[in-house]
Amino acid sequence: MSTDDLALPAHVDVVVVGAGLSGIGAGYRLQTECPDRGYLILESRETMGGTWDLFTYPGVRSDSDMFTLGYQFKPWREAKAIADGPSILRYIQETAAEFGIDEHIRYSTKVVSADFSTAEARWTLTLDHRGERTTMTCDFLYSCAGYYDYDDTYTPAFPGIEEYAGTVVHPQFWPADLDYSDQKVVVIGSGATAVTLVPSMTSGEGRAEHVTMLQRSPTWISAVPSRDAKADFLRAHLPAGLAHTLVRSKNIAFGTAFYQFCQQRPQQARKLLLGMTMKLLGDEQMVADHFTPSYDPWDQRLCAVPSGDLFKSIKAGDAEVVTDTIDSFVPEGIRLSSGRVLEADVVVTATGLQLLAFGGISPQVDGETVPLSEQFVWQGAMMTGVPNFAVCVGYTNASWTLRADLSHKLVCKVLNWMDGHDYAAVEPRPDRDLAARPLLDLAAGYVQRSIDAFPRQGDSGPWRVRQNYVLDSITTLRTNLAKTLAPTPRSAVRRAQGEKVA
Repeated sequence: MSTDDLALPAHVDVVVVGAGLSGIGAGYRLQTECPDRGYLILESRETMGGTWDLFTYPGVRSDSDMFTLGYQFKPWREAKAIADGPSILRYIQETAAEFGIDEHIRYSTKVVSADFSTAEARWTLTLDHRGERTTMTCDFLYSCAGYYDYDDTYTPAFPGIEEYAGTVVHPQFWPADLDYSDQKVVVIGSGATAVTLVPSMTSGEGRAEHVTMLQRSPTWISAVPSRDAKADFLRAHLPAGLAHTLVRSKNIAFGTAFYQFCQQRPQQARKLLLGMTMKLLGDEQMVADHFTPSYDPWDQRLCAVPSGDLFKSIKAGDAEVVTDTIDSFVPEGIRLSSGRVLEADVVVTATGLQLLAFGGISPQVDGETVPLSEQFVWQGAMMTGVPNFAVCVGYTNASWTLRADLSHKLVCKVLNWMDGHDYAAVEPRPDRDLAARPLLDLAAGYVQRSIDAFPRQGDSGPWRVRQNYVLDSITTLRTNLAKTLAPTPRSAVRRAQGEKVA
């Protein structure tokens, strides 16, 4: 029987929102570290996989290595370290099936609203299941829905787009029947999606005639090996689990060290990255015009291109990069501010994502909506003003899963601490005034457009959302819960309920 055929329970201990990479990881940690707690994963879409099921554009792939983007408890066994979307989706599905996590998922079930009752110390969730409204309750709510909108995208208002005679598509909603073979394509954007699309659309069967990446300004791009030679050696000579642990540790150490190098010595980092690009393209003017950003490395997320495929496409003449702004669309393509017209049969608007906090859930407490922008995040996972609630937010400078798994473990630690002390509810509360900082400290446009709708991070201690897995892995699970979590004893809830009945 499919889990979709099972009725939703009236109550469950823990509800996880989202059956993507994070949600499946949360399910594993809950069932292994909190075995006495029942849990359910609610997924608004009809299938698991989240990002890796939603995005189907050509060449979709990770921009982090799979030894760190993959789960700590499930070795990555495929050859490529930078994996394509279908391989990642398959890995998520295999993990869910292997550990029985798929039995806890209910699909086509969207959390419309969530209201926490302090008197009952439980959440009431209003759900939309295939167009029908229903409710259920839970003790603890954990949002693993990521931080961008699955239903909407960011697309600027392009002048004259209604006059364009060709096809316009957004990567998030890629048409399955789109035929771009022997077509002229313009990809607007210079982020991870754009640098993936360009080489993918210029190779293999059905390749485009020519692809132009139109960027307003350059992005830092680094060529990386598509396979990890050291990982291949270790996997060939050691047991899978041990090899996975060693490769994962190696990649974490390298990624952390490189990020710190970029932050502390930006000029040397610029010289290194530009030198690598120059070596691949062999055109000093092209590098200066189109691959030299105005900002320092890692002020925005750095784009990785496996085996330098983007640079190879450009060098072969199959693709080009144009740095300019759009004056307007015209019937035959795009007219630039410089006056040049880029002819295009297909325009791909890889212009960014739309951020959305907690999968669109606006938490309420006793019927009052909590103003998210006034709250602070504790340990990158729980939030002031909202009891028995956690959110999974990954790193911006490393694999999402590294922080996600720490958050899963922290949630389990909190749940076990509550059980051990017979607490019905907990909420993080600072013992001093905090200086507010943005939750995501990136200069990227998609972050700056919407970050004010998110809770804040503080300036130090457990209220600071650090971008350092090494430090977080040492400190997060050793945190003194009693120092910063304000509990509500279960006895107080029972007493209040008894007084209400009386």
